[in-house]
Order: sequence, then structure tokens, then C-alpha cells
Amino acid sequence: MLPEARSQAEQSRRFLYLYALAATGGAVAYVPFLTLLLPLRVTAMEGSDTVGVLAYIAFAGAISASLANIFFGWASDRTRNRRIWIAAGLALSCLLLVSVSRTSNPAELLALIVVWQIGLNMMLAPLAAWAGDCVPDGQKGRLGGLLACAPALGALSGAVITLPGVAEPDARLVIVAVIVALMVAPVLLFGRPRPMPHLMEAPEIQAPLRTSVLLRIDRTVARMWFARLLVQIAEAALFAYLLVWFATIDPAFGDNQTATVFTVVLALSIPAAMLAGKWSDRTDRPIVPLAWGAGVGAAGLVMMGLADGLVPAIAGYVVFGLATSVFLALHTSQTLRFLPRPATRGRDLGLFNLTNTVPSLIMPWLTLALVPVFGFDALFLVLAALAALAMLLLITLTRKI
Repeated sequence: MLPEARSQAEQSRRFLYLYALAATGGAVAYVPFLTLLLPLRVTAMEGSDTVGVLAYIAFAGAISASLANIFFGWASDRTRNRRIWIAAGLALSCLLLVSVSRTSNPAELLALIVVWQIGLNMMLAPLAAWAGDCVPDGQKGRLGGLLACAPALGALSGAVITLPGVAEPDARLVIVAVIVALMVAPVLLFGRPRPMPHLMEAPEIQAPLRTSVLLRIDRTVARMWFARLLVQIAEAALFAYLLVWFATIDPAFGDNQTATVFTVVLALSIPAAMLAGKWSDRTDRPIVPLAWGAGVGAAGLVMMGLADGLVPAIAGYVVFGLATSVFLALHTSQTLRFLPRPATRGRDLGLFNLTNTVPSLIMPWLTLALVPVFGFDALFLVLAALAALAMLLLITLTRKI
């Protein structure tokens, strides 16, 4: 446990709300584009293999996003200026997003997506680290609750801009770029966070205890990393194959119904994450909601694996989706509590970001190994075991929970 004897001042609510708005803008920057607008763009290209092109784009994009997130996190550490990188990344990513409409073939599109991912992570990496610079431990649970809005509103924005008659395909890209700019710019212009110098200092540890304390911190960080990776593998599998699975149970259950279930789960996760975050702040037990989130998520996956009809299948997904959405939102903010070196906070968060991209490389092979032979039931039970392992990693932490 980090020795923090002195009391901590609270960050202003204005900054917390504007920061959460900016983080939501970050989600709007990529969720509707990668899930809806990009596939539609590839489909519109004559003579292109849609599935193959999207696979190459996903792979190249994941690699470039991972490397860029680490690099720009490190760069913002070295320059000690998060805002300039956020602003530059916002401008570059919005400009490149609008430029997607000018691509004429899959090779141009792939190259542009790689560069767009670099610009996007120029914004996202320092934005994530900025919270660690400004939000004390006593408010990180509340921040995590606010961050639960990001995936929900990201998904909602995609649903709105693709409604028939709202906008033409090229105009949709412009609309997304404008929305992102309007959501991210306010925290840069009006956030004015209260200085938190104690968050920029490495913890003071007495020499005889230094080795043991730093070793315990490193073990805690490693457990947090692996726990998120395991839960994210399950999340990635459900995100990719939920529609297919529902169709195997009831062919009449289409994409609109699946999207409705997905949206309801994300909407419910917002108040659930806020309540869990406030509880963790009030009790100073940041790990407990994470362990519960992973454990309940495992139970939801077991329900899905044993489901013999559409209703229990949906119920199992609601349990899983709600629990893991709360887990991921709170994990994002609580991770900042455990990183021991403020001078490398951006770089270290970039390494944590690998838990968001690596699952996309693992999940397809896991699915192909299990589903064709044993069916989705086996896949869900294996994913439940991974989520249960994540719970064990968290609940056995030596930090007070």
C-alpha cells in the first residue's frame, strides 16, 4: 500500500465533468467510425473484399494504436505538458477522419486509418494521463463512474448519425469530427484544474522499506494489468459475436434487437458505475468493485453458456455486460492510483492500453478453436473461467480492499 499520510484536496467538479465530457468525446471519435462508418465505406468501394479489408485494417490499426499510445504518453511525460498534445491530436485526428471520404481504394484507406490512429492516440494518451495529474485518489471512484458515460454515448452517437435521412455518408464523418471537437475542446479551454502537486511527486519511502514496497506496487500493477486483459478478452468476444450467437438461438432476433439490448446494458451501467465509484471513494476500498465486477461477469457468462432459450440468454448477457461495463469504467480510473511513478505516468498508461488492443488479436483464434467444434457454450464457459481468474487476481491483492 502506498504511504499517503497527508490529506488530499478535492479536484473541482467543473474539471471532473469537463474531463468526463472530453473522455466521452474520445469514445465518439472512434466507436461510430470503427463499428459503422468504416465498414460502410469499405462496402462502398467497388471490387473490394469487405471482410478481408476490414481484417487488415483492424490488425494494422491495433498495432499503430498500441505503439502510438505508448509513444505519445511518453512524449507528454517528457514535455510535462498534456494539453498541447491533446489539442494537436484532436486537430489531426478530426482532419484525417474527414479525409476518409477522399480515399478511393482499400490501400489508401488502410494507410489513412494507420495515420488516423496515430493522431487519435496523440489525443487519447495524454488525456488519460492528465486525470492522474489532477484527480486525487479520493475522487477516482467518482471519476470512474463518470467515465462509464463514454462507451454508452459513443454507441448512441453511432445510432443517431446513421438514422435514415440524417446525413449522407461523407457528411457523417464531418458530423462526428465536429461533435468530438465540441466535446474535447471545453476541458482544454475552461477546465482550469486545481493544482495537485502531490500527485506529481513520487511517494516517499524509507530506505529499509523501499525494495519491499516497490516490489509490492509492481505486483499490484501486474495483477491489475492481467485482470483487465482477461476481462477485455471476454468483452471483445461478445462484442464481435453477440449478434451471431443470438441468431443461433432465434433467427428472428435481428441486428436492431441486439443493438437495443447492447444500448440498454450500456445505459444501465452509467448509474451502476457511479454508485460503485462513490462507494469505493467513501470506504477507501478501490479494488472491491473491480473484483465483484469480474466475478459477476463470470457468473453472467456461465448463465449464457447454460442458456437454453432466448430469454435466459439475454438475461445472462445483461448480467455480464452490466458487471463488466462497471469493471472497465472503474478500472480505468483506479489504475491511476497504483502507478507509482508520476514522471512516467503517460508511458505506463500506454502499456496498460495494450489490454484494449491485444484482446483483438487473441479473441479470433480462441473463437475459431472452440466454436466450430464445441459451440458457443464452450466459448462462454472458457471466458467465464478467464473472468473468474481476473476476480481471483484482484481479490487476493495485498492492498487493503
